[in-house]
Amino acid sequence: MTAGDDGVTAGGSALDAEVTSWTAPGTAPLVPEVTLLLADDIHRTWSRTDEEAPPFWAFAWAGGQALARHVLDRPELVAGRRVLDLAAGSGIVGIAAAKAGAAVVVASDSDARARVAAVRNAALNGVTLDVVGDLVGEEAEDVELDVDVVLAGDVFYEQPMARLMGEFLDGAVAAGVEVLVGDPGREYLPRRRVTELATYDVPETADLEGRAVTPTAVHRLT
Repeated sequence: MTAGDDGVTAGGSALDAEVTSWTAPGTAPLVPEVTLLLADDIHRTWSRTDEEAPPFWAFAWAGGQALARHVLDRPELVAGRRVLDLAAGSGIVGIAAAKAGAAVVVASDSDARARVAAVRNAALNGVTLDVVGDLVGEEAEDVELDVDVVLAGDVFYEQPMARLMGEFLDGAVAAGVEVLVGDPGREYLPRRRVTELATYDVPETADLEGRAVTPTAVHRLT
């Protein structure tokens, strides 16, 4: 599934119609270079999805914004390299990597709407993402990955998710893959195993984080 796949972008699916009708093109305050389909109210959008999990794909979360900003400001981290955007949501991090010169960007998410949104958002930015399904859960796709860098924005927000992500990322580190994490101080971040690379004050986060500005760090997982 890519930004050039007519089966996803032609607008014929119900999910595609939902994604485009519930959102409008906009930009995240810390990453104005990237255009995203964004919703304006998390609670109203969540009620429309009729799902247990929030519509992460419809918003630019602090961890993803900080990681995308970091990659755009330091393109040498991804330029010419094969990159995985893990739990991609809107695809903001993967799109930033593509804009920074990554050779290939794979974007993975368990949410079908997120996959549609990532394809749509990539097209809005004139880049291509290879979009795949879940790589870490019980129904993870059997995808053979060959990447140099894993980018994970805000993946340690709850214990079950953190456990699955930790196992996957541990395997990546053991295989010699560089792992960068964007995190606004979530409870389950493995603090003893990360090295802070940079910090960012992400503005306009009151609706998502309960505070106007959210300090967010980018870490290297070791």
